[in-house]
Amino acid sequence: MSMQPKDSGKIPAETVRVAGAAFPKGSLAIRVRDELGPLFTDEGFADLFAARGRPAWSPGRLALVLVLQFVEGLTDRQAAEAVRARIDFKYALGLELDDPGFDFSVLSEFRDRLVEVDAGRRVLDGVLSAAREKGLLKTAGRARTDATHVLSSARELSWLEMVAETLRSALNALARAAGDWLAGIAEPDWFKHYATRAEDSRFPKAHAKRDAVGSRIGRDGTRLLAAVFATDAPPALRALAEVETLRQVWVQHFHQVDGEVMRRGPKDRASASMRLLTPYDPDARTGIKRDTLWDGYKVHLTESCGEDAPNLVTNVATTVATVADSAMNEEIHTSLAARGCLPAEHWVDAGYPTAAHILAARTGHGIALHGPLAGNTSSQAKGAFGLDAFTIDWERRHVSCPSGVTATDWYPRTDSKGLPVIRVRFPASRCGNCPDLRSCVSSATGRRRELMLRQQQAEHDTIRTVRAEQQTDAWKERYKIRAGVEGTISQAVGRCGLRRSRYRGLTKTSLQHQLTAAAINLARIDAHLTDTPRAPTRTSHFAALCPAELTLDGAQQGPN
Repeated sequence: MSMQPKDSGKIPAETVRVAGAAFPKGSLAIRVRDELGPLFTDEGFADLFAARGRPAWSPGRLALVLVLQFVEGLTDRQAAEAVRARIDFKYALGLELDDPGFDFSVLSEFRDRLVEVDAGRRVLDGVLSAAREKGLLKTAGRARTDATHVLSSARELSWLEMVAETLRSALNALARAAGDWLAGIAEPDWFKHYATRAEDSRFPKAHAKRDAVGSRIGRDGTRLLAAVFATDAPPALRALAEVETLRQVWVQHFHQVDGEVMRRGPKDRASASMRLLTPYDPDARTGIKRDTLWDGYKVHLTESCGEDAPNLVTNVATTVATVADSAMNEEIHTSLAARGCLPAEHWVDAGYPTAAHILAARTGHGIALHGPLAGNTSSQAKGAFGLDAFTIDWERRHVSCPSGVTATDWYPRTDSKGLPVIRVRFPASRCGNCPDLRSCVSSATGRRRELMLRQQQAEHDTIRTVRAEQQTDAWKERYKIRAGVEGTISQAVGRCGLRRSRYRGLTKTSLQHQLTAAAINLARIDAHLTDTPRAPTRTSHFAALCPAELTLDGAQQGPN
C-alpha cells in the first residue's frame, strides 16, 4: 500500500454550508478544526507506507479519526461509520459530503503501522504543536506528573490455566507453521487435553490431583520443546513467538529433578518483574502499590498547569507494572526537553523524587523537581544525637560529634537498597567512655557510633535543605497544585477507558495512551474555547453529610 499525499487544508464549500446549518452552535470536531486547523499532514506519516502500491486512505486524516474516536469512546466500526455519515466529522477531516469513507479494518491496520515505528507520539505532538501555535500551550511555568495502574486486556488466569494455555497456544502456532511435522510428533493425549481452551476443562478440586495435572502439563511441554529444538526439526519453528513464550514459562515454573519434570518451589520461581502471566499478553506483569495489586502496566501522565490556558497533557510514558515511579524522572524530563515542553517547576508525588533525582533535574535540565522526600527512619535520625548534630568536613573526610570526638574512618559502601553511601565509624576507645553513649548508640551493646552519609556532599545538603523546606506551611500550600493531575487521570479513566488496555502488548498499550492524551487535550481545548468551567471534585451524598468539624483526610476513597 502506498501513500499519495492529499491536501486537507481547505474544507469543501458545501460541507461548510451544511455543517453550519446542522450545527449552528458548533461541535467539538468543528470548533477544534476552526481553531487549530488541520492537525496532521500525510507527509508526517510518509515513512509508514511504501513508495508504490495501492493508494492508502489519507494517514493524516486517519490520525485525526483515531483521536476523535478516543474523544467519543467509539469502536472501530462506529468511528468508520461516523466518517461516512456524520457532517461534523466530514468538516473536521475536510471531506466532501458524498465521501464514502473507509472500511473499519483500515483503523486497525493504521494502528499496526504506527506501532511498528513507535509513531504514536507523533499524534500527541501534532495536537501540542497546533495548540502552541495558537497560544494555548504554556510550558514554561509548572507541570505535574502522576501514575496509575492499567489492567491487561487478557483476563487473569489460574496457574493451571496459564501453563495449559501457554502449551495450547504453542501447539496452535506450530500447527499453522508446520502441521505435518507436528502431527508426526504429537502424543495422542495432547488432542484430548489441549484441543480446546483451558477454561472449558474441569480441573480437579483435590490439591494432590491438581498437582498431578500440573506435572502432566509440565512433562508434555518439556517433550514439545525438546522436539522443537531437536536437530531434525525445522529451524524456523524456534523463532515463533509462541514457542519462545512456552520456553520462558517452562523455565520459570518447571525444572527437572532426577529426570522428573517438577514445579519449582515458591522461593525458586522468577521475580515479579520477569514472570510471565499469560501467553496472550507476554509484556504484562504483576504490580503492587500499597493495597492495590494488578496485572498489566503503568502509565505516567504529565500535564501543564496554569490559570490562563487549558491544562494539556504534554508527556505520556507507559511501562510494565513493576517499574518504580522513581525510575521515570530522567525519561520524562528527557522526553519533555526533546519536544520543547520543559517546565520551570515539576510537581510530583512521594514515589518520584530522591536527592539524586532533584539534583539531576536541576543540573541536567534546569528544572526544580518538587515532591515529598521520604523521611529518614533509620536509628541515626532519632534522639538528640541525630545526623544533624554532627559536623561533617567533606574535604578532609572527617566527622565530629557534639562531644568533640572526630571520626576519620571513612569507607565507601552500598546500603540495603544498593545506593552508594559513605560509612563513618567513630573510635570505640573514645565512644566507650562517653557519658552519652547509650543515648547516641541505638544498640544496647554497641560500643561506638556509626553514620551513613551520601557519597556526594551535594546530595547530603539537598536532602537537608529540601526536608526542612517541606516542613513549612508555604511549601505545603504550593504543593496542593499537584493534586490536579489526579483529576486528569480520572477524566482519562472515565472518558477514554484508561484503566484497562484495549490491546495486547506494551507497544500497543503505549499507543492507546498517546491517543488518550491527545483526546483529552482536544476535549480540554474545546472546553476552553466554550468557557466551560472545570468540574469540581465530586462528593458522594454520604460524604456531603460530614459535619464541618470533621475531616475526610486520610479516609478511604474510591478509585480515580
